[in-house]
Amino acid sequence: MTLYTTDYLEYYLTLVAWIINNGIWDVLVASGIFALPFLAIIVQEWLKARAEGADEGNKGVLSSMRIENRVWVAIVVILFAGIPFIQIDLGTIQFDRTRSTQCQANVPVPADTNWSASFTTINNQSARVPVWWFFMHALSKAVTGAAVAAIPCGTDLRQMRMEIDSTRIADPVLAQEVADFTHDCYGPARARLFMSRPTLSDEEMNDVTWIGSRFFLETPGFYDTYRSRTPREAWPYDDTRDAGLAEVSSGGGYPTCSQWWLDSSPGLRARLLAQIEPGLLSRFAQWANFLSQDQVNDSVIRAVASPQNQVMNQGHVYTDYGGQIGITLPNAVTRGAADLGMTVGALGFFPAMDVVRQALPMVLSFLKMAMVISIPLVLIFGTYDLRTVVTVTAVQFALFFVDFWFQLAR
Repeated sequence: MTLYTTDYLEYYLTLVAWIINNGIWDVLVASGIFALPFLAIIVQEWLKARAEGADEGNKGVLSSMRIENRVWVAIVVILFAGIPFIQIDLGTIQFDRTRSTQCQANVPVPADTNWSASFTTINNQSARVPVWWFFMHALSKAVTGAAVAAIPCGTDLRQMRMEIDSTRIADPVLAQEVADFTHDCYGPARARLFMSRPTLSDEEMNDVTWIGSRFFLETPGFYDTYRSRTPREAWPYDDTRDAGLAEVSSGGGYPTCSQWWLDSSPGLRARLLAQIEPGLLSRFAQWANFLSQDQVNDSVIRAVASPQNQVMNQGHVYTDYGGQIGITLPNAVTRGAADLGMTVGALGFFPAMDVVRQALPMVLSFLKMAMVISIPLVLIFGTYDLRTVVTVTAVQFALFFVDFWFQLAR
């Protein structure tokens, strides 16, 4: 059987806590202190029966039955929640990397970190865990892990959309060339499409609405027929292809629309693709794994090169939370003052919160260790009462489940 942990410090402190727990329990058993709660049970029930009055009948029988019931409960509590039974060591406790693997985050195992050298003083010691606490550790981790696994960690589509919408063609020469391509190639090809009126599928009808249309590139009579109306230095003059067209001193030729778009180095598609951040393309391809890389690239280029994205949108993806699109001068002054105040306050607040954020998982691990160490004493002071076990169980589950709230807040 295996106990799972979710951070490095908890991985080692779990074993340390149970080793100390076993030591405290051994001391309590060897000194006879573990039997004191039975005396307390007898005294409590005798005083309770004595205080209830004469109308309760035979108080001796009543108190003896109550004492018997509580003694049996105490024995069950000792057997399942007090006596260490299941042996654990660092081989039994495992660091859970399932979620980090699912979310493509490389998290090393504890043996590959400095924690391994820090806790060599354990000297391969082992401990034993009572059955109930072993079960509750496994159950708490299972419920917490299931809750954490339910948190989406996939591609942030909203963020990708914002990045695509905010991408601009930074090179003005390239932007003008896109406009030239639209005028020289896409416009005539689309006009010819309307005149010929071919039967198109739904996919093709959507495809012909942008300049890099596969239909225009692959269908004879469209991009293979039309050409640039001005010479392009990236394509040298070709006597066969450019026969009858003016030859200029720069040596530029008149590429066909297919060449103009598809050529690997000077092609318009390749240069537009270079304007897009590679990380955005890889994340989009990872999400849309049902599409080929060329289809993914075309989809992103289509969004970036669209007139709506380059002219109309101007980077304003969403309105602000105030619902204002056109901001006035008083709005700007108020917002500027608010930003200044937040900046001054953040100079002290954010460093403090960063320290708290880093310390909270460590504090949580120490709290779990403290709870495990105190279990024998809590059981004795609670006279092996079932309510005490339930209370400690609830505290243990709550401490483990805090990890879910940490993950949700990320």
